[in-house]
Amino acid sequence: MDYYALNSLRENHAGWALLRAQNAPLALAFFIAAFTGPNQRNIGRQALIDTLDDVLFGLRDSLGEDKFPRPAAEYLDDWAAPEKAWLRKYYIAGQDEPVYDLTATAEDVVRWVENLRGRDFVATQSRLTGIFQLLKTLVQESETDPEVRLAELQKQRDGIDAEMQRIRDGHIKVMSGPEALDHFQQLTALAKDLLADFREVEQNFRSLDRQVREQIATWDGTQGELLESIFANQQDISGSIQGRTFQGFWDYLMSPQLRTELQDLLERAMQIEALARLDNIDTVANLHRDWLPAVEQTQATVRQLSQQMRRLLDDKVFLENKRIMQLIRSIEGNALAVRNQPPSGTFIEVDAQAVDVVLPFERPLYEPSTRVQLDDEVFTAEDAEVDSGALFEQFHVDKERLQDNIAMVLEESGQATLADVADAFPLSQGLAEIVAYFQLASDSPWASINPETSQQLSWTLPDGSIREATVEQIIFVRPT
Repeated sequence: MDYYALNSLRENHAGWALLRAQNAPLALAFFIAAFTGPNQRNIGRQALIDTLDDVLFGLRDSLGEDKFPRPAAEYLDDWAAPEKAWLRKYYIAGQDEPVYDLTATAEDVVRWVENLRGRDFVATQSRLTGIFQLLKTLVQESETDPEVRLAELQKQRDGIDAEMQRIRDGHIKVMSGPEALDHFQQLTALAKDLLADFREVEQNFRSLDRQVREQIATWDGTQGELLESIFANQQDISGSIQGRTFQGFWDYLMSPQLRTELQDLLERAMQIEALARLDNIDTVANLHRDWLPAVEQTQATVRQLSQQMRRLLDDKVFLENKRIMQLIRSIEGNALAVRNQPPSGTFIEVDAQAVDVVLPFERPLYEPSTRVQLDDEVFTAEDAEVDSGALFEQFHVDKERLQDNIAMVLEESGQATLADVADAFPLSQGLAEIVAYFQLASDSPWASINPETSQQLSWTLPDGSIREATVEQIIFVRPT
């Protein structure tokens, strides 16, 4: 990201505005106390005002009554305003009181501020192990060669057999205390990140649905085309990467066997001696219980979006039917008005039913096309003999090889000119290879051509002679 992109974020992003706000410590402390700390969502307005009053009372008691003079309700309305959008204010069906939830942007800021405090113990080994495990799963599950997969499974089986034999021999390797703390910290961090992701998932679903509703509101085509477009968009919501990953998580969490296994693992983790003295060990046992409300709310949002879409369609059909009935009533009223005094002359013309009759002999007969006679006599040219060897001396410039040359040079430095690339990988195909480099530079966003500066390139012909070319300077930059 360059300066202009960062400056645009500073001016327009809600999270950056929260960090720059004068009452940012108050807002963040309240968000932690009301939402992220107890992991609560969909809090009613009065309950949220009571929580904020408690926070304000403690701050005013220690900092003075004039520190935060505004009432709690005004702070809530200010933080939920569209220009700030740190809280989402909405209504639940069947309730008159508005409810509030923390937006995904505000939660990202809360997580970032919490990480600023630093940690006495930073998990490194468990992250490295997790990276290796994810990488192995990615490579193994993407392999299509059955022999390679069988070999990998056999390797895992041999390792399991060897570990079982070591255990039978009495050599049991137990995770040490620091290793257990390392993995526990990584586990709690991933669990918190997963909880934070659900708000962003829900926001993405609402954004997709908003696009569909805007399309319905501005649609000018037919009803059938609108329905086809809506069903396609609905499939896009459920078939998107966001929808497929969320559905996979939901199926995993709703599996009775997997939930039982997860509960058993959590209970056994709490019994580890190295973790028993931790203050937040109880949070491990409630991981799946914290996930369920968040997932259910996201599922409820998807159901609500479907209901709203159906309601929009019903409203559109009702308006169209109403318009049709108005036209019919208008026609009937006009007919009744002229019933006693019909207009003179032709009032209306309606085409009678008719059948288009085409007699067989009215169709033109088949006419074969005229055949063109070609004179295929071959004459021998009397010109001088032409060397046909040039036809077999054509060659192809491999652009992938040239791209690899550029990438290898950029591994050692952030940027390089075409002359630098030619020094590392001499030109072997002459001018055609230079033209291919220019084409790569024109198509790549990570290269620029400077017409104001020139550079000298040279190459050696098969007969030993040297050719030189003066071309515009090309600068390749390593992709970010």
